[in-house]
Amino acid sequence: MRVDDFDFDLPSDRIAQTPLANRIDSKLLVMDRINGQCTHTQFNSFHQFLQPGDLLVRNNTRVIPARLYARKTETGAKVEMLLLTELEPNVWEVLAKPARRLKEGMLLDFEVGEFFTAEVLEERPDGRRVIKFQYVGIWLEWIEKLGEMPLPPYITQKLDDRERYQTVFAKENGAVAAPTAGLHFTDEYIDSLCEMGIEFADVTLHVGLGTFRPVTAETIDAHEMHSEWYKLEQDAADAINRARREGRRIIPIGTTACRVLETVGKQLTVNDEITACSGWTDIFIYPGYDFTLIDALFTNFHLPKSTLLMLISALSSKENIMHAYQEAIEQNYRFFSFGDAMFIAGHTKK
Repeated sequence: MRVDDFDFDLPSDRIAQTPLANRIDSKLLVMDRINGQCTHTQFNSFHQFLQPGDLLVRNNTRVIPARLYARKTETGAKVEMLLLTELEPNVWEVLAKPARRLKEGMLLDFEVGEFFTAEVLEERPDGRRVIKFQYVGIWLEWIEKLGEMPLPPYITQKLDDRERYQTVFAKENGAVAAPTAGLHFTDEYIDSLCEMGIEFADVTLHVGLGTFRPVTAETIDAHEMHSEWYKLEQDAADAINRARREGRRIIPIGTTACRVLETVGKQLTVNDEITACSGWTDIFIYPGYDFTLIDALFTNFHLPKSTLLMLISALSSKENIMHAYQEAIEQNYRFFSFGDAMFIAGHTKK
């Protein structure tokens, strides 16, 4: 299957640059995953497409202000770094710009004296470097003080409120990009869903930049999938097992929660139940994939040629998804991180 099959034309004015004033005011496209029929509504009507007993699975990762600005201690030359992956305590793989200025053994500072410094441990391809940070105090406090939110490159406007790039259920620090499907939910709306009998379970996947990058290979099977760290606690595993035993729908909020579920779903034990686990996943879901745990998916609209567009096509079909996207464009939906939402609805379970 060719990557170009997942391309589409999107007018630039459809790319949402800022979040809406109220999270729940976004549009919602509801698509039947079997026949592709689309319904256009508002997110605050999402509950009308749910039923008591549905289990919504959230990604509770929290975005850290991962964009840092340093200078070479010896020359004062400025360098921009984006934290990518924590390899071990205080050691990170970063994406540096300009990378050519960062050679192994070089020292960096951040204009706060010796309280927060860094050293280049290793040079890697594609502008990546391994950096060891040294500091006095608490890591997250320094990052909050020195860092900026790493918004995707298609967002060119400044974000005034950092919390609008966090879900209201964000808890586990470590992502460099938000699980954007969760941005539509408010505490009040979650409470209202619980009151109607909807259940929630939390998983963690620390979203990396690779999630949003277009695939550059010509064919899907030639693409090398990125890895991201995930965690499933036992209480979430128990909730998922109960829902499966009772024939209730399991619906991830976002493709990142979906990737966790399908990663652990492929590790089902002999008694057909999942258990707590954590690790790295590079699961690549595209048409032809056989889903093990999920019945439907709540998601945002994704970039052309992206692995996320391929994932949602696997849950329905490429033809259905492309038709729905064309309808969304014609109906003036807002796309990508701060954009509107889509519910790929599975049939009601009995």
